[in-house]
Amino acid sequence: MAGQSASKSLQIAVLTVSDTRTEADDASGDLLCGRLADAGHTLVERAIEIDDMYRIRARVSAWIANPGIDAILATGGTGFSDRDSTPEALLPLFDKTIDGFGELFRQVSLTQIGSSTIQSRAVGGLANGTLIFALPGSTNACRTGWDEILKFQLDADFKPCNFAELIPRFGRRQSA
Repeated sequence: MAGQSASKSLQIAVLTVSDTRTEADDASGDLLCGRLADAGHTLVERAIEIDDMYRIRARVSAWIANPGIDAILATGGTGFSDRDSTPEALLPLFDKTIDGFGELFRQVSLTQIGSSTIQSRAVGGLANGTLIFALPGSTNACRTGWDEILKFQLDADFKPCNFAELIPRFGRRQSA
């Protein structure tokens, strides 16, 4: 995948949702940025937002409106604590929900962490032609999400189908 052509490379933003992480210790964000670069994609923006539904929604809304961003990868805020609000922030923004993303993430995670995977509220969707995926905040969860699902689905050459081919600049138009 490192040889992916520039014409098929996605422009990706990475958002870490956390009340405690900083640029210096954001291992999950670092992992996603490294993985997407290794796959031949381009990191166009990276941010850390606290677990606040409205700040998350504002950041992601701005990215959705940016025609230079094809996909958004979020990490953190998908659990069940009082502060976890990433799914609640993102779901109203989706034109279409990718139900299978969360389902597949939990299925793959089952072999790694057993029934604890039921506490993951990983979600995916499409908004204004932008792919959005939210993963749990652990580095292992981000590794699983990327290595088992996203590296394939964000590869425009992956067959029989992939989400990258739904990006408007690749010639396919979206309808909500």
